[in-house]
Amino acid sequence: MKSALGGAAALAAGGGTLAGAGPASAAAETARRDTSDELLLWYGKPAEDWEREALPIGNGALGAMVFGTLTSEWIQFNEKTLWTGGPGARDGYDFGNWRAPRPGALDAVRDELDARGRLTPDEVAARLGQPRRGYGAHQTFGDLHIDVPGAPAAPDASYRRALDLEQGLATVTYRQEQTGHHREFFASYPDGVIVGRLSADRPAQLTCTFRYSSPRADFTATAHGDRITVRGELADNALKFEAQLRVVHRGGTRVAHDDGRVTVTGADQVWFVLAAGTDYADTYPDYRGADPHAAVTRTVDKAVATGHAALRARHLRDHRALFGRVALDIGQALPDDVPTDRLLKEYGAGVGAAEAGPEAGAAADRALEALFFQYGRYLLIASSRAGSLPANLQGVWNNSTTPPWSADYHTNINLQMNYWLAEAANLPETTAPYDRFVEALRAPGRRTAKEMFGSRGWVVHNETNPYGFTGVHDWSTSFWFPEAAAWLTAQLYEHYRFGGSTAYLRATAYPAMKEAAEFWLDNLRADPRDGTLIVTPSYSPEHGDFTAGGAMAQQIVHDLLTNTLEAARLLGDAPAFRAELEKTLDGLDPGLRIGSWGQLQEWKTDLDGRTDDHRHVSHLYALHPGRQIEPGSAWADAAKVSLTARGDGGTGWSKAWKINFWARLHDGDHAHNMLGEQLKSSTLPNLWDTHPPFQIDGNFGATSGIVEMLVQSQHDVIEILPALPTAWPKGSVRGLRVRGGATVDIDWASGRATRVVLKASRTRELVLRSTLFDGDTGVGVGERVVKVRAGRRYVFG
Repeated sequence: MKSALGGAAALAAGGGTLAGAGPASAAAETARRDTSDELLLWYGKPAEDWEREALPIGNGALGAMVFGTLTSEWIQFNEKTLWTGGPGARDGYDFGNWRAPRPGALDAVRDELDARGRLTPDEVAARLGQPRRGYGAHQTFGDLHIDVPGAPAAPDASYRRALDLEQGLATVTYRQEQTGHHREFFASYPDGVIVGRLSADRPAQLTCTFRYSSPRADFTATAHGDRITVRGELADNALKFEAQLRVVHRGGTRVAHDDGRVTVTGADQVWFVLAAGTDYADTYPDYRGADPHAAVTRTVDKAVATGHAALRARHLRDHRALFGRVALDIGQALPDDVPTDRLLKEYGAGVGAAEAGPEAGAAADRALEALFFQYGRYLLIASSRAGSLPANLQGVWNNSTTPPWSADYHTNINLQMNYWLAEAANLPETTAPYDRFVEALRAPGRRTAKEMFGSRGWVVHNETNPYGFTGVHDWSTSFWFPEAAAWLTAQLYEHYRFGGSTAYLRATAYPAMKEAAEFWLDNLRADPRDGTLIVTPSYSPEHGDFTAGGAMAQQIVHDLLTNTLEAARLLGDAPAFRAELEKTLDGLDPGLRIGSWGQLQEWKTDLDGRTDDHRHVSHLYALHPGRQIEPGSAWADAAKVSLTARGDGGTGWSKAWKINFWARLHDGDHAHNMLGEQLKSSTLPNLWDTHPPFQIDGNFGATSGIVEMLVQSQHDVIEILPALPTAWPKGSVRGLRVRGGATVDIDWASGRATRVVLKASRTRELVLRSTLFDGDTGVGVGERVVKVRAGRRYVFG
């Protein structure tokens, strides 16, 4: 991956003519016709706070936050590969590998765990950890300001700032005296640029100045003709970066200033394109590629030559082709003229209930829930497209040089949670950056496996960066998690289970899975307590002491070996390897144990506390996202006891995970309650999830949870409405995907399915479970076996 490809962006110089831009009023009217207010976030004032109020657009590689400020429009923007640290970092870089050999260190910890049963995180970190060096952090690229002299100082009733999820457009509209003004911004994936347009419904009304700023002093900004070029090197690691902006206008005049600004005066309309890139490449061990200048220049010049109308049309086709696959109706209805921040603030009480009655209030709450569901899909489209890095802790949006947790890739749940929705919510293309990222981790991960563990395979621990950090640090409660590689491969196998491509399985998923499995075949140890094979040392993420054979570690390894064995059989891998997997699975402790008060144990020894409400519920991995636990089993009952004890609190992402847990337990009302808790106390006015601070995995996890309430297929049975809450008695959903190769449409009334449409993408047998089939006695009560052919549609009910 060269960072200037698949989304290069720019601030640049040259000539240009305005193409395809109609009057502001016509553009606004088109927007009104082409979208539903139910898929709009909108507000009656400009954003003041980046985290809470600005609105995100993105094309995977590039992200921007639109403030909608009147006298000086503010667009903070990002390019995902602009990272400090890594090779070339001034403090040095070691990939997290031990800087000096530690013979016997790991075995000594294992032996002491055998003897003592548990060790504190500080004790283990002192032996196995080390201070992090050269890890780095994602960087804001900077800010584009569009100064508009004479614009109103404060908004009036005509002002509206909106994000159209259906079209991927951020807009600002207002009136100034007799003139209507319209601003529109989008991030184009097909053309790799951010595009903005300022227009008015009267001629010669637009005067504005474009300028760039950054919290760093590592750049130069120059202006020539219609182009602003920003170029520099990060002081920490000499990573080259460049952005170019080209300004195109109709009517009026333009001048470039010596200080890097471009001013347009008295124009009818003004539009711009922005592209950016770095010399990052995802190639171990150097992580450097070509200077970004040529690619950025080429991208921005091609976009200007394409013209605004064509850029906009290409963006809309691309975005709608993904976003428009899924539609959800849960009885939502928006009251008139209620902005999104008020809809959120009054959630639960029901906006409009006092005026129009409780039914109107409930419909308004359903509107926020449906909007939140689709917002998660929108954010994944905007932050994860082929050719870029995967969505990080903040997607692609970051306004800081020192963001929380470096805006990195936490692999003890957060990166994985980002992609839970991708398959079932019908956005499988968004997983391409994830796949490539996992592949890029294998080479550095092999070195860590060999040097730290003396084993085959590959490994990564608790968090990583774009520079192949697969080793450890010394924050005692989050430095050790070698199960992360195994968990990362689960999404690869899920992509196969949904799509069914054996070519993908053979070329992409299986090599990473097999190598991760080899790591654990070399590292599992016989437990002296009972002879089962266990992970040691093991640590339940960010919680408790180090032990041997902790539940989550065992469940993840069980999941990995099970998936790998299934794939090995399908692909016909060597019989000896398959036999080794079978033997290991037979001897593996599965990580499922019921404790003294009926709970699913988090540790192999019964250490769980009844009043423990820790945000991580890691020992329920086997329930979700794993598939060891089936509803109605003794394990499911124990998981419910554990989940009830943990309570309904926690951080935003924790609440999102609990939506998925309760849905997997077929308790739709509790899942819906968790969705409500997340909206009421862990969601910001711009509907971003907050940990706090902002962390995007909660948005993605909530969307996944809503899907799980409507359809499940993890056990190779397509369950229709397995966890429908009573708050959604009537509704429909279109376009959800299920494992086995199909999409489903569902209509329901009075809490029961009335119609199911199955669209097959593969020829095979599928098993459906629904109240529609309660009279059937085939494979099970309420189940029906359906022989489907690829490309055909099957209607039930």
